[in-house]
Amino acid sequence: MQQILAFLKNNKGATAIEYGLIAALIAVAAMTAMSNLGGSIKNTFATVGKKMDDSATTAPTAGTSKQ
Repeated sequence: MQQILAFLKNNKGATAIEYGLIAALIAVAAMTAMSNLGGSIKNTFATVGKKMDDSATTAPTAGTSKQ
């Protein structure tokens, strides 16, 4: 009977489950944030890359400046 009462008073398992639930919630929040930011970051890099390509085609080549 003492062992059953000791088992019922033990809260270590409940604490571990709570920490697991918190970790899962943080993981879901992080995945959602990354998913939402992923598209805008991709668009930003695409825009910067396009501008760099455009400037590379219009910039004078080294040693060919007009005098």
